[in-house]
Amino acid sequence: MPLTDIAIRKAIPGAKPTKLTDSGGLYVLLKPDGARWWRWDYRRPLTGQRNTLSLGTYPDTGLADARTKRDEARKLLARGLDPGEQRKATKMARKEGAANSFEVIAREWLAVKAPEWTSKQHNKERDRLQNHAFPWIGKLPITEVGVAEIRPLLDRIAKRGHLEQAHRLRFQLSRVFKYAIAAEYASRDPAADLSATLPSRRKHNFPTITDPVQVGELLRAIDGFVGTLPVACALKLAPMLFVRPGELRAAEWSEFDLDHPDGPRWSIPPARRKLRKAEKEDPKTQPHIVPLPTQALAILDELRPVTGKRQYLFPGARSCKRPMSDMTVNAALRRLGYDKETLTGHGFRHMASTLLNELGFKSDAIERQLSHKEPGVRGVYNKAEYLPERKKMMQAWATYLDALRKDPKKIVAVKRKPRGNPANNLVETRKAS
Repeated sequence: MPLTDIAIRKAIPGAKPTKLTDSGGLYVLLKPDGARWWRWDYRRPLTGQRNTLSLGTYPDTGLADARTKRDEARKLLARGLDPGEQRKATKMARKEGAANSFEVIAREWLAVKAPEWTSKQHNKERDRLQNHAFPWIGKLPITEVGVAEIRPLLDRIAKRGHLEQAHRLRFQLSRVFKYAIAAEYASRDPAADLSATLPSRRKHNFPTITDPVQVGELLRAIDGFVGTLPVACALKLAPMLFVRPGELRAAEWSEFDLDHPDGPRWSIPPARRKLRKAEKEDPKTQPHIVPLPTQALAILDELRPVTGKRQYLFPGARSCKRPMSDMTVNAALRRLGYDKETLTGHGFRHMASTLLNELGFKSDAIERQLSHKEPGVRGVYNKAEYLPERKKMMQAWATYLDALRKDPKKIVAVKRKPRGNPANNLVETRKAS
């Protein structure tokens, strides 16, 4: 007689396990401790040997569910398949799927690439995956991640207006899949198929100011900045030295040699330059030299009594053991009325590059001072640093900024390369007509 829920619940355990029979080989094995286990007996299709399949426990698996599982197993048996072996194969596939999940493979890729990256770069790559990929596709076997799973990830970011981030995520996913293919975890790269589905990147240039009159207004606004002295000094040095914002904010007093035989200089160590990790760690990589004009020395003299006994020229607001935030200069520019569409800390580099080229200085010297690597074959062989010319250029640039600050309408920038030393012909003054 088939079982009922009431019969199963009211069954009293004995000293030994007892069977409560249902139908079609299904029964409940009632244990002495009161546990009720669903079991199904069948014979293996090839050998005819008796075997027992566990179908769960009561009441977690109810009577109807147990019968459904029995019927599904009987269908496999009718097709000549052993339900017990099929269950083992399914468990193994799930185990392999978990071991080869997208997150597991992606983290393996991160570990492989880590020696090539700085810790900052590694964290950026890891965080992008953790924030935009793992929550949705991390647990899926990498072989089951396709276009349909990846496209929503990219669309979600692009619709929020972060198009560059969407392109970077797609490229990063593609790199993970290429690694998986090489390691024989996967056979194709579905992220590559989506390269044409995102809108093209908008050409991005850091906003800057290159009109001499507007530069003069900016410099006067900086002179009137109301804030802490370190931030005010950083603002004054930013257009004058035009180094990268990260290099400026993390400047250390130990990097400044004001008594160098070739003149005062700031040596930015390779570890803080924009270089590949291997170049940063290569003992042959030289520091980036920034010749210091007299105007910069005056600013350093003003700052030294405040932060000179500390490690950083511009210590953080919360801890002097860390440099100021990478957003401090930009925040100061906002207070002066310059929004992010008008000027950023990086924009001072574009300003200097544009005007110095217009003033007639050699592009090689300008590019070296910007710490740019020359592309192509010429960059491989041309190791000249142009330090003597850069020293003159930096002093002339600071003097030019002073002139713009005083009366930019009387300054006429030379639009062609002047003859002789451009430092001697940097500006011409004339009365406004």
